[in-house]
Amino acid sequence: MIKKRELTEIFDKYNLDSNNFVSIKQIKIGHINSSYILYFDLGATVKRYFLQEINTNVFKQPFELMENIERITMFLNNKIKTMDVTNKENLALRVIRTIDDKAYMISSTNHFYRMYNYIENAKTYQKSSNVKIIYNAGKAIGNFQNMLTDFDATLLHETIKDFHNTPKRYQTFLDILNKDSCNRKKNCLDEINFALSMKDYTNIIMDLIESKKIPIKVTHNDTKLNNIMFDYKTKESLCMVDLDTVMPGSILFDYGDAIRSSCNTKEEDEKDVSQVHFSKPTFIAFSQGYLESVKDSITETEIDHLIDSIIIMTFECGLRFLSDYLDGDNYFKIDYEDHNLIRCRTQFKLVKEVLAQKDELEKLIKQIIANLN
Repeated sequence: MIKKRELTEIFDKYNLDSNNFVSIKQIKIGHINSSYILYFDLGATVKRYFLQEINTNVFKQPFELMENIERITMFLNNKIKTMDVTNKENLALRVIRTIDDKAYMISSTNHFYRMYNYIENAKTYQKSSNVKIIYNAGKAIGNFQNMLTDFDATLLHETIKDFHNTPKRYQTFLDILNKDSCNRKKNCLDEINFALSMKDYTNIIMDLIESKKIPIKVTHNDTKLNNIMFDYKTKESLCMVDLDTVMPGSILFDYGDAIRSSCNTKEEDEKDVSQVHFSKPTFIAFSQGYLESVKDSITETEIDHLIDSIIIMTFECGLRFLSDYLDGDNYFKIDYEDHNLIRCRTQFKLVKEVLAQKDELEKLIKQIIANLN
């Protein structure tokens, strides 16, 4: 929790009246940044703000990161102003600026903070089997991509270099494996052998990008279900949050990662891997919402590789968990010693199930596309 002295600095920097301050609540979801809700009593209403401390061990260029977020959020909010829609204030994040007109502040203890508007009457879901929610999640990610189709992706910094460069992730894994600096290799031989067997898949998306067979677009790059805000009552999607990894990329990154996270029937760290399965109804609902949104902008080559993207993004995520486990848990927050290994196992189980159903899933995509025409 933030110390009182630092909280006072934050109030001063954002011109917030400490006399109205009620409480602070830490949000314990998320592997990287530390997140909080600030509550202020304004008499007739309670005003809330979303405060985050950026993990500068992960995001080593926080100024560039905030420049990306400023550009994206301003672009989205300006576009929303021109749209004939209701609830405009909740359809995109807004960066709260400091008294010296900055999108961030650095405390006297060298902590890097930013503040957003709080999305009211909304919630996120860690998991859901509700097909309406999953369908709307697909629409949200597709709409996010569509709203940014005319944003110049070259204006964005690469906040984490090679974030979804699966071949480089794979090489990093091999390097860590060869060192085995924590003597953990012996604990995960099955997972290592599976990772080694997947080498041929790692190049597919990057080869398509490098050969210019698929276009570079603005992508979110971390499309977990809990990065989408939904209207509390209607379950309609409102906006995408956690914009730290918004960068130039392929829409295959976003689609594949969204399916990876939403179609797991259990939690990401389910210890009994026999309970982990790939949900076909969730896959169908999400794909319908997504493809309805991007039907006018998605290319045939991108469509042809949607199922590949699920396999690759799920494998990449599992590989990152495995690499972090072998390397001593330096990246992802963990709650116990084998936490990253457990996470790896759930991802690899999903990969195996998607591989087993690949032909059937590709047919389902074709059916959804046909029904849109």
